[in-house]
Amino acid sequence: MINQCLENGDSAQIVAILQSPNFNLRAVPECAETYYNSLLDAKSLKAKDPEEGPWIKSSVQDMYDYYFNVETGEGTCVPPEGIVPKTSWLTGEEIQNIVSQITSDYNREQLWFANEDLIIQLQAQARGFLVRQKYKERKAYLQSQEPSVIKIQASWKGYKQRKAYSERLEMLQKNVASVVKIQSWVKMWLARRAYRKRLQYFKDHNEEIVKIQAFIKANKAREDYRTLTGSENPPLNVLRKFAYLMDQSDLDFQEELEVTRLREEVVTNIRSSQQLEKDLNLMDIKIGLLVKNRITLQDVVSHSKKLNKKNKNRAEEMVTGDKQGIKGLSKERRKKLEAYQHLFYLLQTNPTYLAKLIFQMPQNKSTKFMDTVIFTLYNYASNQREEYLLLKLFKTALEEEINSKVDQIQDIVTGNPTVIKMVVSFNRSARGQNTLRHLLAPVVKEIMDDKSLVISTSPVEVYKAWVNQLEMQTGEASKLPYDVTTEQALTHPEVANRLESSIQSLRAVTDKVLASIFSSLNLMPYGMRYIAKVLKNSLHEKFPDATEDELLKIVGNLLYYRYMNPAIVAPDGFDIIDMTAGGQIHSDQRRNLGCVAKVLQHAASNNLFEGENAHLSSMNSYLSQTYEKFRNFFQAACIVPEPEEKFNIDEYSDMVTLSKPVIYISIEEIINTHSLLLEHQDAIAPDPNDILNELLTGLGEVPDVETFLGEGAVDPNDPNKENTLSQLVKTEISLSLTRKYDLREGEEQDIKGLMMKYLINVSQVIMAFSN
Repeated sequence: MINQCLENGDSAQIVAILQSPNFNLRAVPECAETYYNSLLDAKSLKAKDPEEGPWIKSSVQDMYDYYFNVETGEGTCVPPEGIVPKTSWLTGEEIQNIVSQITSDYNREQLWFANEDLIIQLQAQARGFLVRQKYKERKAYLQSQEPSVIKIQASWKGYKQRKAYSERLEMLQKNVASVVKIQSWVKMWLARRAYRKRLQYFKDHNEEIVKIQAFIKANKAREDYRTLTGSENPPLNVLRKFAYLMDQSDLDFQEELEVTRLREEVVTNIRSSQQLEKDLNLMDIKIGLLVKNRITLQDVVSHSKKLNKKNKNRAEEMVTGDKQGIKGLSKERRKKLEAYQHLFYLLQTNPTYLAKLIFQMPQNKSTKFMDTVIFTLYNYASNQREEYLLLKLFKTALEEEINSKVDQIQDIVTGNPTVIKMVVSFNRSARGQNTLRHLLAPVVKEIMDDKSLVISTSPVEVYKAWVNQLEMQTGEASKLPYDVTTEQALTHPEVANRLESSIQSLRAVTDKVLASIFSSLNLMPYGMRYIAKVLKNSLHEKFPDATEDELLKIVGNLLYYRYMNPAIVAPDGFDIIDMTAGGQIHSDQRRNLGCVAKVLQHAASNNLFEGENAHLSSMNSYLSQTYEKFRNFFQAACIVPEPEEKFNIDEYSDMVTLSKPVIYISIEEIINTHSLLLEHQDAIAPDPNDILNELLTGLGEVPDVETFLGEGAVDPNDPNKENTLSQLVKTEISLSLTRKYDLREGEEQDIKGLMMKYLINVSQVIMAFSN
């Protein structure tokens, strides 16, 4: 039936026939088309005998043959006569095999579909294993052949690169003109674009650019000016830039005259203030004597009237209006005036004479001489030149004093050296007072404003304060003795605890003062630091065996003990703090400051607490540490340039100045100086050819007051002639100091003309070199 279906092309009946009990096959309906096509393909492959009949032959139980006529449906076990079996049809076995194979393939396919994920994983692992194995083998091979591989790669890459380079080079060589043209256009476009972009940026930020340029130019100008003024050898381009400043205009001369006038006013006011202070002190003494009924009221009123009159007519007394005095128009008086101008110029510029004169006089007279004549001669160091000359005097005088009067290095500390006293006094004036005020005022005010700060380093005082406190708390007299020794006071634990608390507070406050001192080294007056340097070097020269510590202790005695310490102990007396009228420092405040000053004094000299101060021995380690800090401070303080470098002045500076130095000195000071020079002439200028001897010989005898004032200045019949002369002797005159052998007026070597020619020539040289 299946063969008939195949011949008839009926595929629909195939599955039903295969599922019939005769075949007993598990045919799958989904494979019907597959069954039909496979059976049809198998049938077409069988050879067809042209003589075959309708009979088909089959085997039953592999023992009997059975013949079936497909046309009539007849069946027999006996072979029909002349039978030719039908061989073009599929046998049952063949059909069964084909169907079983297709069904088996379908079932297998469904099995694969059901386990597709597992199969994919299995395949992936298998393939991964194979790929890794192949990769490892290839890698091992390449590693074993690495030199050869590298050589091959290098050769191949080199070949490719050379080929590409050759082709590129050949192409460029064939198109050089085009390449150059393209490059020029591209570069032009890029440059033009950058220029336009930069130009637009400048236009958008024009104001900022102007400000930046102004700032840079200002900084450059300031730096060049600092180089011009501070450098010893400024470069030529800087000199050329400021060459116009060398031109002397009328405005420059007017300003110089104004500075001279102001200097005169300052010096005059200083001297007037000092004189008024002396008169006020004298007035206080007379008022005190009046209170004690030592003088009459009329004497006090008379002195008060004289004081008021002097204050009112001060300007008239400073400059003599009488043309018959030393400033008269006569040739003789002018010659006298010039002689004094030469004399005081020599004394001012050659410090050796005054240095020797100071130590020829008794100490009381030399102190007064220094406080009046010397500071007057140098105009109280009102400008750099006079400060430079005054420092040279201090240096010469200090070296003279050390060489002549100091036998042991400690004499500077234990004695009262004249020059040291003069230097400290000068630097505590208005010029150095501001430094002390800036250095100490904040920390001193902080100590004084701390009301809770009570420092007492005396065990006896601490003991008494404790006893008083106990009595006030209990309201009964204490059974403890009031008068005790230091050892007895320290036996009480409360006293020891309070003393230790005071020591801790003292350390904290002292640290603040030290921080203020050490941070203000640059504020210390140059004169003090320079004299400290001179003192150290001079002592080292005279006492070469002295150690560095010994020398620094002497420096510390000057810088701290003599200069700073009094201002800490008595800030009201040195105008370190502002005090209200009638105001006073409280005793606790003064004691606190005194304790701080005591610790600093011991630390600066590395003097430990021993003996009477043994109860403060716990601070000895603190003193040693502080001394090391002081030691570094004193060493740094001595590192200063020489006055020539500091002020840019030397012995030839006066030769190129346009204006002559002027001093304002009283007639009394001129007379006293002249008489002292004559009195000690042999000691000051032992050489007969010394120019000082020539000047003193030209001056002759010391003139009296009336000679200076001129005839008719004082009425001979005036009953108060002596009082009048005593007032007129304080009249001040101005002396324009000059060298004895300066160039004379009217000659071609006129100073001002030479200076102008010099400036013009220098300017021309600078401009020539710059071009």
